[in-house]
Amino acid sequence: MNESQIMKWIRKQLGETTAVVHHEDPFRVLISTVLSQRTRDANTEKATKQLFAKYNTPKKIAGAKARELQQLIKPSGFYRVKAKVIQRISKQLLEEFGGRVPKTLEELLSLHGVGRKTANCVLVYAFNQPAIPVDTHVHRISNRLGWVRTNKPEKTEQALMKLVPRKDWLELNDLFVKFGQRVCLPRSPKCGQCSVSAECRFFNSRKTN
Repeated sequence: MNESQIMKWIRKQLGETTAVVHHEDPFRVLISTVLSQRTRDANTEKATKQLFAKYNTPKKIAGAKARELQQLIKPSGFYRVKAKVIQRISKQLLEEFGGRVPKTLEELLSLHGVGRKTANCVLVYAFNQPAIPVDTHVHRISNRLGWVRTNKPEKTEQALMKLVPRKDWLELNDLFVKFGQRVCLPRSPKCGQCSVSAECRFFNSRKTN
């Protein structure tokens, strides 16, 4: 199977019939992705929900008290540092972009604390622009499958951009995140339940050892 076929089989196993069309709030995507750094998905969701229940615009976050922001995003971990980052991003959006989240990779990367993963998440999930956000799931699964042999997310992204057809970029992150949460777990992956184990370098290497 090629990469597109493997993604098709993964989608089928997860019960995903078609690629997801993304049109989420750009500011929420941006901030939640910043909060997701070095924490679990469930913690990110809780912190984002608490924060946006009270402060859901750049202006509100920029004007909030630091201590209150810290308490709201505490579940995400490293909350003191992250509170400073999201407040600085909010101020930068107001000062440089009229309070709107920019739509280009270059402009997104100019924001304080925003790297390629965060920028690509905004492009995909908010603006429906083809990109490959490489988080821990994408990095782990693409290496396990044998698609890439990389040790850094940035190298994984570059390798996947050459390997995966552009038409599949929009759904790759969403698909691999769900697959990584349910089947290809960080520890003790459920290889016996995996629909693409025969195509997986990790699984086949375990069989021969």
